[in-house]
Amino acid sequence: MMCCANGAEQQVKQGMSEDGWRLAFSRPGFVTAKHDGVVDLPSGVFIRTASHSIGHLHNADGETQIAGLIDLLTANFPLGLRFDELHVWPRDRLPIGKFDFEPGIDEVSRLVAENIYQSLSVQWLACDAPNRIAEPESRVLDVVVVDPADWFVGWHTSRQWPSRWPGGVQPIQPQYEPISRAYFKAAESITWSGFEMMPGQTAVEIGSAPGGACGRLLELGLKVIGIDPAEMDPRIVQHPRFKHIKARAGDLPRREYRGAKWLLADSNVKPEKTLTTIDNIVNHRDCSLSGLLLTMKLGDYKAAHAIPHWIERIQRWNPQDIQVRQLARNRCEVCFAVKL
Repeated sequence: MMCCANGAEQQVKQGMSEDGWRLAFSRPGFVTAKHDGVVDLPSGVFIRTASHSIGHLHNADGETQIAGLIDLLTANFPLGLRFDELHVWPRDRLPIGKFDFEPGIDEVSRLVAENIYQSLSVQWLACDAPNRIAEPESRVLDVVVVDPADWFVGWHTSRQWPSRWPGGVQPIQPQYEPISRAYFKAAESITWSGFEMMPGQTAVEIGSAPGGACGRLLELGLKVIGIDPAEMDPRIVQHPRFKHIKARAGDLPRREYRGAKWLLADSNVKPEKTLTTIDNIVNHRDCSLSGLLLTMKLGDYKAAHAIPHWIERIQRWNPQDIQVRQLARNRCEVCFAVKL
């Protein structure tokens, strides 16, 4: 069973069918499938979470649901098993951004998680609370609240960062009120990428206004150069480690990027234009960049067919590694993490 952004189901299904999976039940933001072989859980650009399914529970009465959950666990693990963590989360009920919707644990799933924990903690759980960030190689019991009375139950072993977060959504407590939701996209992309951004290093953000991502970079102790013809939030402009260049990235002399170690780009332009701008920067003789976090706007999920072409263009930069993922906080867009 898999979760994805509401609207990305077709991309998930297409990628899985090519790998021999047979599609089963699905709802917006949620897809299940079967495979005849012994295979790893599916993975892909648009798959946010993936779990081994052990059953489906449908009842409006919460106590009956939990009794059914215990029966499922007993039937699937007759010798008993204590899960390291319990993750309970809802599917995305709307496309991200529609009516200000954001993914993550809501009040219903929080209440469901508490009730499940109270009933399972003694026999089935080793954790001291539900929805904690899992340590690597932890066995996690997953409950997806497809609807309040409709639960899908499964498990997975946590490895990379998104599989350690409940529902694949990074839990984060900002030091200050974020200026925009770009703060959360930047935080997630930095952690997911594995880039080790250190205090005192310089990061450049192309398309920085009003300053959400810059806020996260400054929290991490970096020196930040924001490139955008639009105005920045005064809280960012007044920061001693921030410099605003009020221009378009493609119009700047390459010396403005000299000494920068990291580059983020999240501009409302076509991906081809983003890649052309970055190409001119990374191929300059003075380029000192170690990593790039590039947001590519799809506009429509059908545009995902161009992702292999974008990867081919980036490979001309001779990168050490390229990762692509639709972050939990991405709208109809994907993030490229490029290690140079």
